[in-house]
Amino acid sequence: MHLVTRHPSLVTRLKCVKIFLCDVDGVLTDASVFIGGKGEIKRFNILDGLGLVLLRRVGIKIGWISSRPSPATKLRAEELKIDFLVQQKNGKVAAVERILARTGFTWAQVCYMGDDVVDLGVLKRAGLAVAVANGVTEAKAAAHYETKAAGGHGAVREVAEMILKAQNRWAALLADYAA
Repeated sequence: MHLVTRHPSLVTRLKCVKIFLCDVDGVLTDASVFIGGKGEIKRFNILDGLGLVLLRRVGIKIGWISSRPSPATKLRAEELKIDFLVQQKNGKVAAVERILARTGFTWAQVCYMGDDVVDLGVLKRAGLAVAVANGVTEAKAAAHYETKAAGGHGAVREVAEMILKAQNRWAALLADYAA
């Protein structure tokens, strides 16, 4: 597998992932929120959604941690059967620590994707820290890998495939869908 990265142990980090956590706005969406009428609307990328489903199919737990509570986020999380959804104004590190306590996983087994300064605490601790291509400079500097795709435009799928390929699970998934 050829990966362009600033971090030489990326494949090793990908192999260790047992839980995939990410921010929502700016990672799963393009950071746009449409407000008016009866509520808000967010645009989620279907490729990202299937990437999360594929991770879950091989036993990787999935969680979203957002600093911005949103009914649209809750609805999409329910639709995708996300294992953990945390929506609170602050405290992303504490939220991840609660999830780790529940699952028995360690920080070294966490892949976390973020895009902004609110993600820095988790990015600094995660075994695999990923920033989206359109993330802020500080998030990119804290990351082991920067996606080619922008947030909301396939960045999550990009990383999901990298994890599945590094863990030698991609070919089996493709065979299941091709049957």
